[in-house]
Amino acid sequence: MGDDLRSVRVNPERCRGRMSCMRACPTEAIRIRQGRAVILEDRCIDCGECVRACPNSAIQPLTGSFTDFARFKYTIALPSPAIYGQFRRDILPGTILRALTRIGFDEACDLTWATEAVSVAIDEFLADYRGPLPLISPFCPAVVRLVQARFPALVDQLVPIDSPMEIAAREIKNRKARELGLPMDEIGVIYLTPCPAKIVAVEYPPRKRASYLDGAIAISDIYQPLLAAVSREAEQPADAEAVKGLGLGWPVLGGQAACLRTEDTLAVGGLRDVARILEDVENGKLGELQYLECHACPQGCCSGPLTVENPYFARSKILHLVDRYGRQPGCSREEIQRLYRLGYFSLPGRFSPQPFPPLDAEISRAIEKRARMKEILETLPHIDCGACGAPTCHSFAEDVVQGRAVIEDCVVLAAEHARRNRHTALA
Repeated sequence: MGDDLRSVRVNPERCRGRMSCMRACPTEAIRIRQGRAVILEDRCIDCGECVRACPNSAIQPLTGSFTDFARFKYTIALPSPAIYGQFRRDILPGTILRALTRIGFDEACDLTWATEAVSVAIDEFLADYRGPLPLISPFCPAVVRLVQARFPALVDQLVPIDSPMEIAAREIKNRKARELGLPMDEIGVIYLTPCPAKIVAVEYPPRKRASYLDGAIAISDIYQPLLAAVSREAEQPADAEAVKGLGLGWPVLGGQAACLRTEDTLAVGGLRDVARILEDVENGKLGELQYLECHACPQGCCSGPLTVENPYFARSKILHLVDRYGRQPGCSREEIQRLYRLGYFSLPGRFSPQPFPPLDAEISRAIEKRARMKEILETLPHIDCGACGAPTCHSFAEDVVQGRAVIEDCVVLAAEHARRNRHTALA
Protein backbone atom coordinates (compact mmCIF):
# COMPACT_ATOMS: atom_id res chain seq x y z
CA MET A 1 0.00 0.00 0.00
CA GLY A 2 1.22 3.48 -0.76
CA ASP A 3 2.40 5.70 2.05
CA ASP A 4 0.92 8.85 0.55
CA LEU A 5 -2.76 7.90 0.67
CA ARG A 6 -5.18 7.76 3.54
CA SER A 7 -8.89 7.26 3.11
CA VAL A 8 -9.94 9.80 5.74
CA ARG A 9 -8.92 13.24 6.93
CA VAL A 10 -9.71 15.41 9.92
CA ASN A 11 -11.55 18.67 9.26
CA PRO A 12 -10.09 20.92 12.01
CA GLU A 13 -12.96 23.40 11.72
CA ARG A 14 -15.46 20.75 12.79
CA CYS A 15 -13.34 18.83 15.26
CA ARG A 16 -14.07 19.54 18.92
CA GLY A 17 -11.66 17.00 20.38
CA ARG A 18 -14.42 14.96 22.01
CA MET A 19 -12.37 11.74 21.88
CA SER A 20 -15.11 9.55 20.36
CA CYS A 21 -12.88 8.74 17.39
CA MET A 22 -9.86 8.08 19.59
CA ARG A 23 -11.80 5.56 21.68
CA ALA A 24 -13.32 3.88 18.63
CA CYS A 25 -10.05 3.33 16.75
CA PRO A 26 -9.12 -0.37 16.99
CA THR A 27 -5.41 0.22 16.28
CA GLU A 28 -4.90 3.26 18.57
CA ALA A 29 -4.09 5.44 15.58
CA ILE A 30 -5.75 8.64 16.82
CA ARG A 31 -4.57 11.21 19.36
CA ILE A 32 -6.15 14.42 20.64
CA ARG A 33 -3.66 17.26 20.45
CA GLN A 34 -4.52 20.89 21.26
CA GLY A 35 -8.21 20.02 21.21
CA ARG A 36 -8.14 18.40 17.77
CA ALA A 37 -7.91 14.82 16.53
CA VAL A 38 -4.64 13.77 14.86
CA ILE A 39 -4.30 10.55 12.88
CA LEU A 40 -1.04 8.59 13.18
CA GLU A 41 -0.87 7.51 9.57
CA ASP A 42 1.55 4.65 10.13
CA ARG A 43 -1.01 2.96 12.42
CA CYS A 44 -4.19 3.67 10.45
CA ILE A 45 -5.73 0.72 8.59
CA ASP A 46 -8.55 2.73 6.96
CA CYS A 47 -11.36 0.88 8.70
CA GLY A 48 -13.51 4.01 9.00
CA GLU A 49 -14.56 3.45 12.61
CA CYS A 50 -13.57 7.05 13.34
CA VAL A 51 -15.95 8.26 10.61
CA ARG A 52 -18.76 6.32 12.20
CA ALA A 53 -17.94 7.50 15.75
CA CYS A 54 -17.41 11.24 15.24
CA PRO A 55 -20.50 13.16 16.47
CA ASN A 56 -19.51 16.27 14.48
CA SER A 57 -18.69 14.60 11.13
CA ALA A 58 -15.20 16.04 11.52
CA ILE A 59 -13.50 12.93 10.11
CA GLN A 60 -14.33 12.77 6.46
CA PRO A 61 -13.76 10.05 3.86
CA LEU A 62 -11.65 11.05 0.87
CA THR A 63 -13.96 9.64 -1.79
CA GLY A 64 -14.42 10.95 -5.28
CA SER A 65 -17.25 12.93 -6.87
CA PHE A 66 -18.89 13.13 -10.27
CA THR A 67 -16.63 15.99 -11.31
CA ASP A 68 -13.57 13.79 -10.73
CA PHE A 69 -14.76 11.41 -13.45
CA ALA A 70 -15.72 13.93 -16.13
CA ARG A 71 -12.56 12.96 -18.04
CA PHE A 72 -14.14 9.65 -19.11
CA LYS A 73 -16.27 9.38 -22.23
CA TYR A 74 -18.37 6.64 -20.65
CA THR A 75 -18.94 6.09 -16.93
CA ILE A 76 -20.26 2.96 -15.28
CA ALA A 77 -21.46 2.70 -11.69
CA LEU A 78 -20.48 -0.53 -9.96
CA PRO A 79 -22.30 -0.47 -6.61
CA SER A 80 -21.45 -2.68 -3.69
CA PRO A 81 -24.40 -5.03 -3.10
CA ALA A 82 -24.64 -3.29 0.29
CA ILE A 83 -26.53 -0.54 -1.55
CA TYR A 84 -29.53 -2.85 -1.99
CA GLY A 85 -30.13 -2.76 1.75
CA GLN A 86 -30.36 1.04 1.92
CA PHE A 87 -33.92 1.37 0.61
CA ARG A 88 -37.39 0.06 1.40
CA ARG A 89 -38.06 -3.63 0.86
CA ASP A 90 -40.23 -2.93 -2.16
CA ILE A 91 -37.35 -1.13 -3.91
CA LEU A 92 -35.62 -3.90 -5.85
CA PRO A 93 -32.02 -3.96 -7.13
CA GLY A 94 -33.07 -3.43 -10.74
CA THR A 95 -34.83 -0.22 -9.80
CA ILE A 96 -31.73 1.03 -7.97
CA LEU A 97 -29.49 0.24 -10.95
CA ARG A 98 -31.81 2.11 -13.33
CA ALA A 99 -31.94 5.06 -10.94
CA LEU A 100 -28.14 5.34 -11.01
CA THR A 101 -28.34 6.22 -14.71
CA ARG A 102 -30.70 9.06 -13.82
CA ILE A 103 -28.15 10.76 -11.56
CA GLY A 104 -25.28 10.94 -14.02
CA PHE A 105 -23.86 7.52 -14.87
CA ASP A 106 -24.09 6.20 -18.41
CA GLU A 107 -24.68 2.69 -17.10
CA ALA A 108 -24.91 0.78 -13.82
CA CYS A 109 -23.87 -2.86 -13.45
CA ASP A 110 -24.72 -5.37 -10.78
CA LEU A 111 -21.86 -6.97 -8.85
CA THR A 112 -23.56 -10.02 -7.36
CA TRP A 113 -22.70 -12.36 -10.23
CA ALA A 114 -19.04 -11.67 -9.41
CA THR A 115 -19.52 -12.40 -5.70
CA GLU A 116 -21.08 -15.74 -6.57
CA ALA A 117 -18.33 -16.48 -9.08
CA VAL A 118 -15.63 -15.71 -6.51
CA SER A 119 -17.42 -18.01 -4.06
CA VAL A 120 -17.12 -20.86 -6.57
CA ALA A 121 -13.44 -19.99 -7.04
CA ILE A 122 -12.93 -20.17 -3.26
CA ASP A 123 -14.55 -23.62 -3.24
CA GLU A 124 -12.12 -24.76 -5.92
CA PHE A 125 -9.15 -23.31 -4.05
CA LEU A 126 -10.22 -24.98 -0.80
CA ALA A 127 -10.47 -28.31 -2.58
CA ASP A 128 -6.88 -28.03 -3.83
CA TYR A 129 -5.31 -26.40 -0.77
CA ARG A 130 -3.01 -28.41 1.51
CA GLY A 131 -1.49 -25.73 3.75
CA PRO A 132 -2.26 -24.49 7.28
CA LEU A 133 -5.87 -23.77 8.17
CA PRO A 134 -8.08 -21.84 8.44
CA LEU A 135 -7.80 -19.76 5.31
CA ILE A 136 -8.76 -16.10 5.80
CA SER A 137 -10.98 -14.04 3.51
CA PRO A 138 -9.04 -11.20 1.83
CA PHE A 139 -12.01 -9.14 0.67
CA CYS A 140 -12.13 -6.57 3.48
CA PRO A 141 -9.08 -4.32 2.92
CA ALA A 142 -9.05 -3.23 6.56
CA VAL A 143 -8.82 -6.86 7.68
CA VAL A 144 -6.01 -7.51 5.20
CA ARG A 145 -4.11 -4.52 6.59
CA LEU A 146 -4.73 -5.76 10.14
CA VAL A 147 -3.28 -9.15 9.24
CA GLN A 148 -0.27 -7.55 7.55
CA ALA A 149 0.39 -5.26 10.52
CA ARG A 150 -0.47 -7.27 13.63
CA PHE A 151 -0.46 -10.88 12.41
CA PRO A 152 2.23 -11.02 9.69
CA ALA A 153 2.76 -14.77 10.27
CA LEU A 154 -0.76 -15.31 8.85
CA VAL A 155 -0.38 -13.47 5.54
CA ASP A 156 0.01 -16.70 3.59
CA GLN A 157 -3.38 -17.85 4.90
CA LEU A 158 -5.13 -15.01 3.11
CA VAL A 159 -6.90 -16.55 0.12
CA PRO A 160 -5.06 -15.52 -3.09
CA ILE A 161 -8.22 -14.78 -5.07
CA ASP A 162 -9.11 -11.38 -6.52
CA SER A 163 -12.03 -9.40 -5.11
CA PRO A 164 -15.46 -9.41 -6.76
CA MET A 165 -15.23 -5.67 -7.45
CA GLU A 166 -11.99 -6.17 -9.40
CA ILE A 167 -13.30 -9.22 -11.26
CA ALA A 168 -16.46 -7.33 -12.24
CA ALA A 169 -14.61 -4.16 -13.25
CA ARG A 170 -12.23 -6.11 -15.48
CA GLU A 171 -15.07 -7.97 -17.18
CA ILE A 172 -17.17 -4.83 -17.66
CA LYS A 173 -14.31 -2.75 -19.07
CA ASN A 174 -13.34 -5.41 -21.56
CA ARG A 175 -16.94 -5.88 -22.67
CA LYS A 176 -17.74 -2.19 -23.01
CA ALA A 177 -14.49 -1.48 -24.86
CA ARG A 178 -15.56 -4.03 -27.48
CA GLU A 179 -19.15 -2.77 -27.64
CA LEU A 180 -18.34 0.94 -27.77
CA GLY A 181 -15.08 0.82 -29.68
CA LEU A 182 -13.44 2.95 -26.98
CA PRO A 183 -10.01 2.53 -25.39
CA MET A 184 -10.27 1.15 -21.87
CA ASP A 185 -8.78 4.32 -20.38
CA GLU A 186 -11.77 6.29 -21.69
CA ILE A 187 -14.22 4.06 -19.81
CA GLY A 188 -14.56 4.87 -16.12
CA VAL A 189 -15.81 2.19 -13.74
CA ILE A 190 -16.69 3.80 -10.41
CA TYR A 191 -17.23 1.73 -7.28
CA LEU A 192 -20.00 2.86 -4.92
CA THR A 193 -18.43 2.01 -1.61
CA PRO A 194 -19.83 1.37 1.88
CA CYS A 195 -16.45 1.99 3.56
CA PRO A 196 -13.24 4.05 3.27
CA ALA A 197 -10.98 0.97 3.11
CA LYS A 198 -12.15 0.20 -0.43
CA ILE A 199 -10.87 3.62 -1.53
CA VAL A 200 -7.31 2.63 -0.68
CA ALA A 201 -7.86 -0.79 -2.27
CA VAL A 202 -8.79 0.95 -5.53
CA GLU A 203 -5.72 3.20 -5.45
CA TYR A 204 -3.36 0.49 -4.22
CA PRO A 205 -4.90 -2.92 -4.96
CA PRO A 206 -3.18 -5.75 -3.08
CA ARG A 207 -0.69 -7.78 -5.09
CA LYS A 208 -1.48 -5.87 -8.32
CA ARG A 209 0.08 -2.95 -10.14
CA ALA A 210 -3.22 -1.22 -10.85
CA SER A 211 -6.94 -1.57 -10.33
CA TYR A 212 -9.52 -1.94 -13.06
CA LEU A 213 -11.62 0.50 -11.04
CA ASP A 214 -11.12 4.19 -11.66
CA GLY A 215 -12.31 5.58 -8.35
CA ALA A 216 -14.88 5.32 -5.59
CA ILE A 217 -17.85 7.35 -4.39
CA ALA A 218 -19.36 6.88 -0.94
CA ILE A 219 -22.86 5.45 -0.90
CA SER A 220 -23.74 8.13 1.65
CA ASP A 221 -22.58 10.90 -0.72
CA ILE A 222 -24.96 9.93 -3.53
CA TYR A 223 -27.81 8.66 -1.39
CA GLN A 224 -30.06 11.72 -1.48
CA PRO A 225 -30.07 12.24 -5.28
CA LEU A 226 -30.30 8.49 -5.72
CA LEU A 227 -33.28 8.30 -3.35
CA ALA A 228 -35.12 10.88 -5.43
CA ALA A 229 -34.29 9.01 -8.63
CA VAL A 230 -35.35 5.71 -7.08
CA SER A 231 -38.73 7.23 -6.17
CA ARG A 232 -39.28 8.22 -9.80
CA GLU A 233 -38.11 4.84 -11.09
CA ALA A 234 -40.39 3.00 -8.67
CA GLU A 235 -43.36 4.60 -10.41
CA GLN A 236 -42.42 2.88 -13.68
CA PRO A 237 -43.50 -0.69 -14.57
CA ALA A 238 -41.08 -3.17 -13.02
CA ASP A 239 -38.68 -5.01 -15.30
CA ALA A 240 -37.94 -8.68 -14.83
CA GLU A 241 -35.49 -8.82 -11.93
CA ALA A 242 -32.04 -9.61 -13.33
CA VAL A 243 -30.16 -9.66 -10.01
CA LYS A 244 -30.12 -13.14 -8.53
CA GLY A 245 -28.02 -15.76 -6.80
CA LEU A 246 -26.62 -16.36 -3.32
CA GLY A 247 -24.03 -13.68 -4.05
CA LEU A 248 -26.69 -11.16 -3.00
CA GLY A 249 -25.87 -12.13 0.59
CA TRP A 250 -22.20 -11.14 0.50
CA PRO A 251 -22.75 -7.74 2.20
CA VAL A 252 -24.05 -9.36 5.41
CA LEU A 253 -22.01 -11.17 8.04
CA GLY A 254 -21.99 -14.83 7.07
CA GLY A 255 -22.96 -14.13 3.46
CA GLN A 256 -19.66 -15.35 2.03
CA ALA A 257 -19.71 -18.52 4.09
CA ALA A 258 -23.29 -19.26 3.03
CA CYS A 259 -22.14 -19.40 -0.59
CA LEU A 260 -19.48 -22.03 0.08
CA ARG A 261 -19.99 -25.77 -0.02
CA THR A 262 -17.91 -26.40 3.07
CA GLU A 263 -19.58 -26.11 6.48
CA ASP A 264 -16.26 -25.63 8.29
CA THR A 265 -16.50 -21.85 8.32
CA LEU A 266 -16.69 -19.03 10.83
CA ALA A 267 -17.90 -15.48 10.17
CA VAL A 268 -16.60 -12.67 12.39
CA GLY A 269 -17.52 -8.98 12.32
CA GLY A 270 -15.91 -5.98 14.03
CA LEU A 271 -12.15 -5.50 14.10
CA ARG A 272 -11.72 -6.13 17.80
CA ASP A 273 -13.46 -9.50 17.54
CA VAL A 274 -11.57 -10.25 14.33
CA ALA A 275 -8.30 -9.53 16.15
CA ARG A 276 -9.27 -11.92 18.97
CA ILE A 277 -10.01 -14.69 16.48
CA LEU A 278 -6.78 -14.06 14.59
CA GLU A 279 -4.89 -14.29 17.89
CA ASP A 280 -6.39 -17.76 18.33
CA VAL A 281 -5.34 -18.73 14.81
CA GLU A 282 -1.84 -17.39 15.43
CA ASN A 283 -1.69 -19.53 18.57
CA GLY A 284 -2.51 -22.68 16.62
CA LYS A 285 -6.23 -22.83 17.38
CA LEU A 286 -9.22 -23.17 15.03
CA GLY A 287 -7.32 -25.46 12.67
CA GLU A 288 -10.49 -27.55 12.27
CA LEU A 289 -12.02 -24.66 10.28
CA GLN A 290 -11.41 -24.23 6.57
CA TYR A 291 -12.47 -20.63 6.07
CA LEU A 292 -12.67 -17.48 8.19
CA GLU A 293 -14.95 -14.78 6.82
CA CYS A 294 -13.74 -11.55 8.41
CA HIS A 295 -15.29 -8.08 8.26
CA ALA A 296 -14.12 -4.84 9.83
CA CYS A 297 -17.76 -3.80 10.25
CA PRO A 298 -19.88 -5.66 12.83
CA GLN A 299 -22.72 -6.66 10.49
CA GLY A 300 -20.63 -6.91 7.35
CA CYS A 301 -20.50 -4.39 4.51
CA CYS A 302 -24.18 -3.54 4.97
CA SER A 303 -23.10 -1.75 8.18
CA GLY A 304 -20.18 0.13 6.61
CA PRO A 305 -19.48 3.67 7.88
CA LEU A 306 -20.37 5.15 4.47
CA THR A 307 -23.86 3.64 4.40
CA VAL A 308 -26.97 5.46 5.66
CA GLU A 309 -29.50 2.86 6.76
CA ASN A 310 -29.78 1.21 10.16
CA PRO A 311 -27.50 -1.83 9.75
CA TYR A 312 -30.06 -4.24 11.15
CA PHE A 313 -32.70 -3.06 8.71
CA ALA A 314 -30.17 -3.21 5.88
CA ARG A 315 -29.25 -6.77 6.86
CA SER A 316 -32.92 -7.76 6.98
CA LYS A 317 -33.55 -6.26 3.53
CA ILE A 318 -30.61 -8.09 1.98
CA LEU A 319 -31.57 -11.42 3.56
CA HIS A 320 -35.08 -10.87 2.18
CA LEU A 321 -33.57 -10.44 -1.29
CA VAL A 322 -31.51 -13.61 -0.85
CA ASP A 323 -34.63 -15.52 0.16
CA ARG A 324 -36.49 -14.15 -2.86
CA TYR A 325 -33.80 -14.31 -5.55
CA GLY A 326 -31.01 -16.45 -4.15
CA ARG A 327 -32.30 -19.83 -5.24
CA GLN A 328 -31.45 -19.23 -8.89
CA PRO A 329 -27.70 -19.29 -9.63
CA GLY A 330 -26.25 -16.04 -10.84
CA CYS A 331 -23.61 -17.74 -12.99
CA SER A 332 -22.67 -21.11 -14.42
CA ARG A 333 -20.65 -23.12 -11.90
CA GLU A 334 -19.05 -25.17 -14.66
CA GLU A 335 -17.93 -22.03 -16.50
CA ILE A 336 -16.48 -20.54 -13.31
CA GLN A 337 -14.60 -23.77 -12.61
CA ARG A 338 -13.15 -23.63 -16.13
CA LEU A 339 -12.07 -20.02 -15.68
CA TYR A 340 -10.58 -20.83 -12.28
CA ARG A 341 -8.36 -23.47 -13.84
CA LEU A 342 -7.19 -20.82 -16.32
CA GLY A 343 -6.14 -18.53 -13.47
CA TYR A 344 -8.91 -15.99 -14.10
CA PHE A 345 -9.49 -15.36 -10.38
CA SER A 346 -5.94 -15.67 -9.09
CA LEU A 347 -3.87 -12.87 -7.60
CA PRO A 348 -0.16 -12.84 -8.48
CA GLY A 349 2.61 -12.94 -5.90
CA ARG A 350 1.81 -12.97 -2.19
CA PHE A 351 0.52 -10.65 0.48
CA SER A 352 3.48 -9.02 2.17
CA PRO A 353 3.82 -8.42 5.92
CA GLN A 354 3.59 -4.70 6.74
CA PRO A 355 4.00 -4.54 10.53
CA PHE A 356 3.45 -1.37 12.49
CA PRO A 357 6.75 0.52 12.78
CA PRO A 358 9.01 -0.37 15.73
CA LEU A 359 9.90 2.14 18.42
CA ASP A 360 13.11 2.83 16.52
CA ALA A 361 14.76 1.52 13.38
CA GLU A 362 18.02 1.01 15.31
CA ILE A 363 17.69 -2.05 17.56
CA SER A 364 19.67 -0.75 20.54
CA ARG A 365 17.67 2.47 20.63
CA ALA A 366 14.42 0.52 20.33
CA ILE A 367 15.46 -1.53 23.37
CA GLU A 368 16.26 1.65 25.29
CA LYS A 369 12.88 3.13 24.41
CA ARG A 370 11.12 -0.07 25.44
CA ALA A 371 12.85 0.10 28.84
CA ARG A 372 11.91 3.77 29.18
CA MET A 373 8.29 2.94 28.30
CA LYS A 374 8.23 0.34 31.09
CA GLU A 375 9.54 2.92 33.58
CA ILE A 376 6.91 5.44 32.52
CA LEU A 377 4.12 2.86 32.68
CA GLU A 378 5.01 2.06 36.28
CA THR A 379 4.31 5.68 37.21
CA LEU A 380 0.99 5.96 35.33
CA PRO A 381 -2.43 5.36 36.94
CA HIS A 382 -3.52 2.63 34.44
CA ILE A 383 -7.05 3.94 34.22
CA ASP A 384 -6.95 4.70 30.46
CA CYS A 385 -8.96 7.89 30.97
CA GLY A 386 -7.82 9.45 27.68
CA ALA A 387 -7.47 12.91 29.19
CA CYS A 388 -3.83 13.00 28.07
CA GLY A 389 -4.95 12.74 24.45
CA ALA A 390 -3.95 9.09 24.05
CA PRO A 391 -6.42 6.18 24.24
CA THR A 392 -4.53 4.17 26.88
CA CYS A 393 -1.76 4.62 29.39
CA HIS A 394 0.36 2.25 27.29
CA SER A 395 -0.07 4.34 24.14
CA PHE A 396 0.64 7.50 26.17
CA ALA A 397 3.93 6.01 27.41
CA GLU A 398 4.83 5.26 23.79
CA ASP A 399 3.98 8.83 22.81
CA VAL A 400 6.29 10.15 25.52
CA VAL A 401 9.30 8.08 24.41
CA GLN A 402 8.59 8.99 20.79
CA GLY A 403 8.46 12.71 21.58
CA ARG A 404 4.77 13.09 20.73
CA ALA A 405 3.86 13.96 24.34
CA VAL A 406 5.41 14.88 27.68
CA ILE A 407 4.83 13.16 31.00
CA GLU A 408 3.15 16.31 32.34
CA ASP A 409 0.26 15.67 29.90
CA CYS A 410 -1.01 13.00 32.29
CA VAL A 411 -3.61 14.93 34.27
CA VAL A 412 -3.65 12.37 37.09
CA LEU A 413 0.08 12.72 37.66
CA ALA A 414 -0.19 16.48 37.31
CA ALA A 415 -2.96 16.59 39.93
CA GLU A 416 -0.94 14.40 42.28
CA HIS A 417 2.11 16.62 41.78
CA ALA A 418 0.03 19.73 42.53
CA ARG A 419 -1.40 18.11 45.68
CA ARG A 420 2.07 17.28 46.95
CA ASN A 421 3.24 20.83 46.28
CA ARG A 422 0.32 22.21 48.29
CA HIS A 423 1.11 19.91 51.21
CA THR A 424 4.76 20.92 51.05
CA ALA A 425 3.85 24.62 51.04
CA LEU A 426 1.49 24.21 54.01
CA ALA A 427 4.14 22.30 55.94
